[in-house]
Amino acid sequence: MENPSNNAEITRMELANRLFFRLYQCANMLHKTGTRAVESLGLTTQQWAVLGALSRPEVPDGMSVGDLARYLMVSRQNLSGLIGRMERDGHITSAPDGRDRRSRRITMTEHGHAVWHREAVPRIHGYYAQALDDFSTRDMTHTLHYLLKLLDNMKRIDDAAGGPSEGGHEGESDERSARENAREGGGRRSP
Repeated sequence: MENPSNNAEITRMELANRLFFRLYQCANMLHKTGTRAVESLGLTTQQWAVLGALSRPEVPDGMSVGDLARYLMVSRQNLSGLIGRMERDGHITSAPDGRDRRSRRITMTEHGHAVWHREAVPRIHGYYAQALDDFSTRDMTHTLHYLLKLLDNMKRIDDAAGGPSEGGHEGESDERSARENAREGGGRRSP
């Protein structure tokens, strides 16, 4: 006779596998279909995320590279190449941070603001409407709740693995601030 708790754990792990695989597929489709929504503007979903992060009212003077990496949960190395391409295209500028000369501050250029607000945001909103077709406000609220819960658990795994991690975490208060921003909709403009 099989142990019912073993069956429950097997079922749980099968569901977990399906859940994480679907998340993987969703991330890939976000990059594919999201990029299509903004590619005629010369943007990718990664660039959309950077412009969205820099357009938030909480950061009128831009963000340090480290803060931007933490907010987007990417490595500084990955962000560095992205920043270089976006500077080349005139969307952002990078300059020594007046608060810490060892750090660089990233801000949107006038061109970046114009592209973001006049052209990208309307296309992104159209993309959101298509991607969330048949989602009620309640569905979106529940999905966001569960994704934030999953993100918190994965952050704990990352921290236990010896953070600082890829995003260059400098302190618990920064991590807490990033989680609070996400919960409060601070990332609503970013994929």
